[in-house]
Amino acid sequence: MTEDSDTTLPRPMVVSIRHARREDLVELNEMIGLLAAHHGDPSTTTVEKLRRDLFGPTPWISALVADGGEGLLGYAILVPLYRADEGRRGMELHQLFVRDGQRGNGIGHHLISRARDVARQAGCDYLSVSAATGNFAAHRFYEQLEFIPRPVTGMRFLQALA
Repeated sequence: MTEDSDTTLPRPMVVSIRHARREDLVELNEMIGLLAAHHGDPSTTTVEKLRRDLFGPTPWISALVADGGEGLLGYAILVPLYRADEGRRGMELHQLFVRDGQRGNGIGHHLISRARDVARQAGCDYLSVSAATGNFAAHRFYEQLEFIPRPVTGMRFLQALA
């Protein structure tokens, strides 16, 4: 090798999976909008709603983020579940998102691994996730991570509260 040649290889990006912080809210809100747009849905969430739901007097959700050091690369939102007939606690992986250009790098796997840890620490017996009927890539992804497909039965009813 000559003295002129560059022998330095690029360092791999270090990604940390951590709980969301207040300073993450703008980027988290942006990524929620990107996921909604990917599914053809509008997003009406705001930074204020996220602040309320993550850090308010009665936190409603928890969020994990994949921090690449110069910005967030993805997130997972968790919501508690309960099966009263069994007395079992669970955690719903409500949303999982990794930015374009970062998919396939293991970030989703790491977010799910940390979500499992959070659920176990909360005393949960199971982690649940759903994917749209035709989203076969998501189905394969979750099955690869040892989620077991279960049929959805019945109807879900909603009533607006004024």
